[in-house]
Amino acid sequence: MTDRPGSRRVGTAVGLDGARGLLAHRFDAPRNAGADLSPSAGSPVLLLNGGLMTVASWEPIASLLGERHPVLRCDFRGQLRTPGPAHRELAPNADDLVALLDALELERIHVLGTSFGGLVGLLLAARHPERVASLVAVTVSDRTTLRMTETTRGLRRVVAGILAGADGGGLLEAMVDDIYSASFRRENRQMLAARSRQVSGLPPAWFESVDGILAAVEAFDLGAEAARIRCPTLVVVAADDRVMPPERGRALAAAIPGARLAEHPVSGHTLVVEDPEWLAREALAFLDGLPAAASPQRDGAAPASGRAPAGTAPPRTLAAPAGKET
Repeated sequence: MTDRPGSRRVGTAVGLDGARGLLAHRFDAPRNAGADLSPSAGSPVLLLNGGLMTVASWEPIASLLGERHPVLRCDFRGQLRTPGPAHRELAPNADDLVALLDALELERIHVLGTSFGGLVGLLLAARHPERVASLVAVTVSDRTTLRMTETTRGLRRVVAGILAGADGGGLLEAMVDDIYSASFRRENRQMLAARSRQVSGLPPAWFESVDGILAAVEAFDLGAEAARIRCPTLVVVAADDRVMPPERGRALAAAIPGARLAEHPVSGHTLVVEDPEWLAREALAFLDGLPAAASPQRDGAAPASGRAPAGTAPPRTLAAPAGKET
């Protein structure tokens, strides 16, 4: 990845507790916010990864959002750039985000999260409402179903086998039919085979963190948390999502007061990868339609002190298994 004018790159910083670092993150300033008069223009958007994603997976969407918004991306604990171990519950991941926002002196942000990241974003909005101006939750569920739990346990058994010596590429092979739509699989066979080989080369620590992330979503119920969310919210479902089925996403939207619902007609669970332009358009239309009261101040893209965020470091090239989520 290369820098562009006006961008900020932020690497792993020293943690607030002095013992564990902040989430590895990247912050890019908007390229053209001054040309957009919508209330949300110039206000920061936080992108939250699916379980097997990394910040690189967001590139097409981040590029489009970055025309008018600062974009903050991070890897959760145990993902590719942030040291593990991964949290084995959802809530501590939201606490990590609060620590990151505090360190960057960002009081309120818009949140766009997918899958695992969407669930963490829901908790962030419910438990820290003063920090979340709006929420876009993509391919998420209000709770686990029996099939979801059984699938997650099956994947954990695959991970256990890999840690015992099996080929790491078997993880993607075990997931591919569920996370991608049939049409995407047909059209991208070579790319998916290459990603399977890429995953097979990742270190054991990464697979140990995958197990932790899977444990965090093996059984959850966010119905009560959803009812506490008061920020403007858009829930996005995908018609061919077999990980977090669209009916559970619709139930989530119904549980959040005033939430809107959008549905992609053909995508599977990895909507971020299958149709990033569509998702970016939906997110921008949602943000552009927010009232001024729902948006952070236009100068919220920069820390309150006017100086660069803590932990600024040169960018690093990511060897990422981009585009995979749980």
